[in-house]
Amino acid sequence: MMRVMASISTARGRTGLLEKGSSSATPIVFLHGVGSDKSVWVPQIEHFGASRRAIAFDYLGYGESDYMEGASRDDLAAAIFAAMSALGIDRAHICGLSLGGVIAIAMHAAARQRCASLIIADSFAVHPDGQGIYNRSVTASWSMSMRALAEARTGVLVGSAASEALRAEVIETMAVIDPAAYRIGAEAVWLADQRDRAAAIDVPTLILVGDEDGITPPPLSEELHRLIPGSRLEVIAGAGHLTNAEQPEAFNSAIESFLAELG
Repeated sequence: MMRVMASISTARGRTGLLEKGSSSATPIVFLHGVGSDKSVWVPQIEHFGASRRAIAFDYLGYGESDYMEGASRDDLAAAIFAAMSALGIDRAHICGLSLGGVIAIAMHAAARQRCASLIIADSFAVHPDGQGIYNRSVTASWSMSMRALAEARTGVLVGSAASEALRAEVIETMAVIDPAAYRIGAEAVWLADQRDRAAAIDVPTLILVGDEDGITPPPLSEELHRLIPGSRLEVIAGAGHLTNAEQPEAFNSAIESFLAELG
């Protein structure tokens, strides 16, 4: 059974989390995207929590986490490290999707010794239309409700095989995000240019991307693969931007194989 802990007190305030598992194996930490929260990682927490400690965190202002005005992507990274410390986790595998991948790169830049490996899904070092996506996201967050924004975005977030239940879940999750936190997340992800940071990554890195991802398409993951020395790239068939939720078995299997090779 999953252990649900709404939040934990950290040096950076309250942080929301989902947690399952305990063993001597290196823990794995999951980081969500800008339009989501920790709940998107339930399939991974259930799976990996059977063999190691698995934790999904909320960003500042998301879910059960405290809001921080003007938080940068480095502030988001620092808050995750603070939450790890509060749980007694010195070092973990860091798995992030979209904004989570951006934060994972920032975490490595800040404290590479705390990152046993990186798993970067449906993300990038720099997005060629980042400024445009950011402008459209912020404008929409001011001009419509988060539910309306979620309904407008879901069609491009998931691939053709996504179930109606998953589409509804995506909408419900995004609908309750604090618009101010969403705007901070949008800036953190879409205005990122971490090419230098990516090129400096020196821990084992797995890069995953859905073959139908239209938001952060495969060429952006291919660029990451070229930038990060020794990285591995795997394309997940039948998935859009939310590969972990759309194709959880393939997503989990790719990570299991990667972690098994690390020993």
